[in-house]
Amino acid sequence: MNHLAATSTPAAGGGFDFFSTIMWPFKWLVEAILVFWHWLFTSVGLEADAGLTWVLSIIGLVIVVRSALIPLFVRQIKSQRKMMEIAPELRKVQEKYRGKKDQLSREAMSRETMALYKKHGTTPVSSCLPLLVQMPILLGMFYTLSDVKKHAEAGTGGVGPLNADLTKQFYDAQLFGVAPLHTDMISAINAGQTATVVILVILVVLMIASQFFTQLQIISKNLSPEAKTGQAYQMQKIMLYVLPFAFVFSGVFFPLGVVLYWFTSNIWTMVQQFLVIRNLPTPGSDAAKAREERLARKGKALDSHGKIVPLEKYQAEQQRLYEEAQKVKAEAPKRQQPMGKQRSKKQAQQNKPDGNNADGSKPDAGSTKPGGTS
Repeated sequence: MNHLAATSTPAAGGGFDFFSTIMWPFKWLVEAILVFWHWLFTSVGLEADAGLTWVLSIIGLVIVVRSALIPLFVRQIKSQRKMMEIAPELRKVQEKYRGKKDQLSREAMSRETMALYKKHGTTPVSSCLPLLVQMPILLGMFYTLSDVKKHAEAGTGGVGPLNADLTKQFYDAQLFGVAPLHTDMISAINAGQTATVVILVILVVLMIASQFFTQLQIISKNLSPEAKTGQAYQMQKIMLYVLPFAFVFSGVFFPLGVVLYWFTSNIWTMVQQFLVIRNLPTPGSDAAKAREERLARKGKALDSHGKIVPLEKYQAEQQRLYEEAQKVKAEAPKRQQPMGKQRSKKQAQQNKPDGNNADGSKPDAGSTKPGGTS
């Protein structure tokens, strides 16, 4: 239990290690998932200290974590859709207060913006939830694998199910029999482990490619024409080329086990994004048009509720909606044409019940007699 206390009680310097205390449950969870998958694979005959066993255990960790995030991912997609829907209203609010720098105007703009978010049940933060939730797990994975070398050399285990024996097995595990999972690129270069360096470089390149392709899918296929005109779209285009290279940092300083976790997670994201764009595209986007064409070739279409229905049913619904719209239009009060003052006054005088002429004079009495004479 000494190693358990060391991770959640005062640090070596005598102070309380708040970060280690916060990370303890996440590290424990990561260890529990890893140990479960390791037990499962060794039960079917894989060697306990084999690199393949631990790599498959890391992949199992990705499956568990990302599967748990699916509800949040769905919520993220819905939030993004709502943000796109209210984009025109947000632009109206911004135009309303454009050029106004006083405090009252800024407060009023903020209130109206927040009111729109509340009305539509969304916020910009909602799209970041999956990443925010995954970060503690990623950090837990990073610190768990980073501590393998230290714990193995000290003859101790992790904070939970990853005991001393399992830690030693993980320490001895090598990918393809040549690349230790606990080694990072700097350590591999210093130790002259060329195979490990090559594997890490290949993984980093694949990570950059997968991240680039994932973002490219969104920008090229899943944005409506309106979304491609805003400043946010320009920022997305910049991030398309900048963000993937953040993985260069991870490939240099992260252990091979963490890089494998991140690469596998990227592949999951890429496939998941592909399926979402194909089956639940943003309305008005190129992906939505492509989906409609695929459905049309199968004799199907999307009804007004977004459900897939036979083409005949879709056409019947469109006809019904058209007839209802025409009926509403016909029953609506007709708009009166504007009338000038002179014409309005003349028409009012002509419609008076006393029979006066338009100029207010009495009509000629003789003109009303038979024969037209006085």
